[in-house]
Amino acid sequence: MIQKTFLLLLITILCNSAAISSPTNNHPANDNSKSTLSHAITLYNDAKYPANFSHFDYTSPSALKGGTLKKAVQGNYDSLNPFIPKGTSGDEINLIYDTLTVISADEASSQYGLIAQTIETAADRSWVIFHLRKEARFNDGEPITAEDVVFSYNLLIEKGSPFFRSYYADVVAVKALNKHSVKFTFKNGNNRELPLIVGQLTVLPKHYWEKRDFSKSSLEIPLGSGPYKITRADPGRKIVYERVKNYWAKDLPVNVGMYNFDRIQVDYYKDAVVLLEALKAGQYDFRVENVSKQWATGYTSPAIEHGLLKQELITHQNPTGIQCFLMNLRQQKFQDIRVRQALTYAFDFEWSNKNLFYGLYNRAQSFFSNSELASSGIPEGDELKLLERYRGKIPDSVFTEEFTLPVSAGNGYNRHNLRLAAKLLKEAGWVVKDNLLVNAESGEPFIIDMVIYSPTYERIVNPYAQALKKLGIQFIVKNVEVSQYINRLRSYDYDMTSIVIPQSLSPGNEQLEYWSSRSADIEGSRNYSGIKNPVVDELVNLVISAQTREELITRTHALDRVLLNNYYVIPQWYSGKHRIAYWDKFGKPDIAPKYDPTFDLGLLTWWIDPSKEQALNRNKKLLNQ
Repeated sequence: MIQKTFLLLLITILCNSAAISSPTNNHPANDNSKSTLSHAITLYNDAKYPANFSHFDYTSPSALKGGTLKKAVQGNYDSLNPFIPKGTSGDEINLIYDTLTVISADEASSQYGLIAQTIETAADRSWVIFHLRKEARFNDGEPITAEDVVFSYNLLIEKGSPFFRSYYADVVAVKALNKHSVKFTFKNGNNRELPLIVGQLTVLPKHYWEKRDFSKSSLEIPLGSGPYKITRADPGRKIVYERVKNYWAKDLPVNVGMYNFDRIQVDYYKDAVVLLEALKAGQYDFRVENVSKQWATGYTSPAIEHGLLKQELITHQNPTGIQCFLMNLRQQKFQDIRVRQALTYAFDFEWSNKNLFYGLYNRAQSFFSNSELASSGIPEGDELKLLERYRGKIPDSVFTEEFTLPVSAGNGYNRHNLRLAAKLLKEAGWVVKDNLLVNAESGEPFIIDMVIYSPTYERIVNPYAQALKKLGIQFIVKNVEVSQYINRLRSYDYDMTSIVIPQSLSPGNEQLEYWSSRSADIEGSRNYSGIKNPVVDELVNLVISAQTREELITRTHALDRVLLNNYYVIPQWYSGKHRIAYWDKFGKPDIAPKYDPTFDLGLLTWWIDPSKEQALNRNKKLLNQ
């Protein structure tokens, strides 16, 4: 969730433009540089919605309020604090909090004011000032002030997840200029995304948290300022949210047609099979299906046959990032690129897609799949010029051949690729003795501990384990509880795991968390691979400092290419389509959000249609007779 804006409402009403340019030398910071005041903030000054817009195109002003939305997830939670590196927080907990700005789900990189009314940005992007709405309130009626913003920032940096320290690393000062204006000052203006990044800041109530230990995992229901509040927290069973009837921001243009359900209930299940059966039994309303086998074979019931429970495939334009087998480079055995290549050759995607996934997936060939940010072919033009400075420091294959992953016949044998894998392992100093792969010098066996948290994933991992066994590698699959998996991920306690590394249309500071050397040794960071590569560090910084969309694409292509050719992960698959199932009780806007994965394909813009719900209940009774 992302958002931004400022205080001069009169100017924003008078200026009917997508962004208001108001050069001034008299802003509250007493700075001599020119600035721009606007209702919105974008990466490249291309906001879609003008200052007087009434609602986002993907919402409906006539949406009905009321009813209960029931969702369900597999797993559990033991905390209501999502900001710290302890515990597993309840799902959908972001619904109780507001941020300075909110993202537009049909634009690549635009944010509009929520807590902030207007946003003042330095011409050189070296600082940003958020002018807060005077009517902004926490849900106990206390006003949201600049002091709360400063407190929230400092709290997250000092006691929050390591992610925040990395994400806000280029912020050098945060200062309340007055009760309703707060200024963020940056190291320099090279990172155009920083004003948007700090606009994502969740504003926490100082008067609530200064009396409590923020670093402690807790099930005490926290105070927020958002459209919902928690009314029931029952770990292992459910978490229930209730719409705040007097929500201070309910009539703002960014919220018109949003948050239409009176209650949102999330039920928790331990078993994936039971979870699907509960949907078909009508125990909950909406599901995003991530298991291809279940999508292909599990959705059989009279309710589906009669159209009461609907299945939809929705083509989307969201970057899918990369789903992969991830190797922990902190383990010495993965340091040699030839070993990583060999493990890549051993994975038979074609067989898996045919026999396990019913042909529903594409092979991931990029860290930025399903987007224009994905590299392809051989580098040329500006990208080649950029990469030339690193020649000799990156694999030669970057310049000489298009990156492609090994392809099999899909017959389950994969002999050619396994022979190439065996050759690479031998070159890297590993030999087979008594059917086991061992280090030629130390005699140490090659053992991989694979950590997963879902029983359904074993069917995917086991064929890979059998392939590695043919190479003499002992592949031990450890299926653990979700909470244990999260703890092991945070402490890097694994040899290999399967993970999705998400991406957005505008990659920026989060890339530091994913790939930079400085995050590799920080426990709880998202550099799960433990990558330490000076060239990658430089390319990440170049992506962050891109000044135009074209420059961003070129630099991201270069980063993508270097990551791929170093074989840091074993790419798996992706789909350019969402698979959803839902009971036919909802009304929807005419237009769906173009890029929005966070709203479950716009689910928070849907509403309960009373006539559909009544018809659904009647038809359910008829089916059960």
